[in-house]
Amino acid sequence: MRKEVLEQVKAFRILKNSIRDSFKSVFRNFSLSIASVLCTTITLILVAIAIVVTVNVNYVTKSMEKELTIVVYANRDVTDEQINNIESSIKKIDVVDSVEFKSKEEWKLEMKQYSETLEVTLDNLDTNPLLDSFVVKVKDVKDLAPTTREIRKIDGVQSADYGEGMVEEIISAFNIIKTATIGMVIALIIVTAFLISNTIKLTIFSRRSEIDIMRLVGSSNISIRLPFVFEGFLLGVVGSFIPMIVTVYGYFILYEKLGSSATFSIVELVKPFPFVFYTSIILLVIGALVGMFGSARAVRKYLKI
Repeated sequence: MRKEVLEQVKAFRILKNSIRDSFKSVFRNFSLSIASVLCTTITLILVAIAIVVTVNVNYVTKSMEKELTIVVYANRDVTDEQINNIESSIKKIDVVDSVEFKSKEEWKLEMKQYSETLEVTLDNLDTNPLLDSFVVKVKDVKDLAPTTREIRKIDGVQSADYGEGMVEEIISAFNIIKTATIGMVIALIIVTAFLISNTIKLTIFSRRSEIDIMRLVGSSNISIRLPFVFEGFLLGVVGSFIPMIVTVYGYFILYEKLGSSATFSIVELVKPFPFVFYTSIILLVIGALVGMFGSARAVRKYLKI
């Protein structure tokens, strides 16, 4: 029992000394610390931009996918019974999420509101030239094409369309952008780790005599390694502060500017809160972990401890 207590006290002392030494090292090697912080700051700002773009592209894509529908037009001479049969047949398709019927009379009233010219034209016609229709939503955008083909086979259906060709091109473009931005985030994290690691290597090289003395007097590997790990943690955390501030204020400004712009009014971005909060936490975690990883890697590889 006494031995366990002594080991715990020893471990606590090593941890306390490591934290103390890491703070001292940051200020003692101030120029190198600043360089490391700047590297972390610049790369994390780029990471933040990539995260914002990735999340918003994904959000816009999903929003667009929800709005994509199949418009089904019934034959002109269709009866009420056939209308019910068409609706029932569409609802039986497993991938169909919802079916909304709009009669030709509803279409007529709606189109009259578009302009006075249309209103006068439709009122002067002896018969309603419009068709009864259904607006069909599917559970997954991938089901649009096969569902459209299946609906076209239903008796009483004149046509069924969903914007074939253009929809696939838009979704493909968004998928390419998502893949590219995710790859950018991963690449930037690796670059951040590389930069911090190289900066820490310079710090270790400048303190090689001190480390040799520590090893000669019997300091354990842990007591030598831990200060560098904590130092990397501190540099990573400090380096993430500015990217966090830029993310929070920058995104709020971007959201307000685009929201008030007529050009981008059709594009709805992710709401700032809690998005900026989660993004800031991610940046803080990346900075801390990458700093620790870079330091540990430098110590292990170049000090041969």
